[in-house]
Amino acid sequence: MTQPIPTISLPTGETIPVLGQGTWTIADRPGRRAEAVTALRVGLDAGMTLIDTAEMYGDGASEELVGEAVAGRRDEAFLVSKVYPHNAGRRSAIAACERSLARLKVECLDLYLLHWRGSIPLAETVAAFERLKADGKIRHWGVSNFGLDDMQELIGEGGGAVAVNQVLYNCGRRGIEFDLMPWLAQRGIPVMAYSPIEQGKLPRHPVLSAIAARHTGATAAQVALAFTLRQGGVVAIPQMATPAHVAENRPAADL
Repeated sequence: MTQPIPTISLPTGETIPVLGQGTWTIADRPGRRAEAVTALRVGLDAGMTLIDTAEMYGDGASEELVGEAVAGRRDEAFLVSKVYPHNAGRRSAIAACERSLARLKVECLDLYLLHWRGSIPLAETVAAFERLKADGKIRHWGVSNFGLDDMQELIGEGGGAVAVNQVLYNCGRRGIEFDLMPWLAQRGIPVMAYSPIEQGKLPRHPVLSAIAARHTGATAAQVALAFTLRQGGVVAIPQMATPAHVAENRPAADL
């Protein structure tokens, strides 16, 4: 019997599921839009309530698709979006967030991330994020693609409320295990792992296939996802563009 998806805690104590739904290229094929919307809804049904998107994805089209998928089910979803670095200024981040909210057709984001570091000072972005929190437009904020030096600087610039760091992490790309991951773990800041199956490449790896063969009914994709979750403190967000993706990825949380 499938068990409820395990959860991990944000620094505030709020819990989120360790397996969520990514939407990077989900809106790139208009002819399959209905299938993608269905997939996200099936994922919600399966307990993968965290849905990650960004203003960059499809130039806003991904946010619009996610908004369609969560219509009437907003209370079930933990919505994550990201702001471009060039939009991360004191005023521009607020305007960008408002545009994302409009595309998603929601009043508040659960988590808002700086997509990667740019030229705008971190202190200015933190100030904008804190203003968005105070105004009730986001509940938590975090960063993406930050290395250890970036995180240390962020904390020094008043960013102690950072909730997550979303980075590339999978069993073929383990560099964060040496410095960044332990640093985050010591502070109770979760890792959000994007490309946890390397955009579909890892399931073709013979080692993963061999491991999967030792687990009845398991697939190489599930093994790859389970690897990212093995130590705790990590949320994986594989793309869920079809109901078949959901059906294959969901059991990884039980493996």
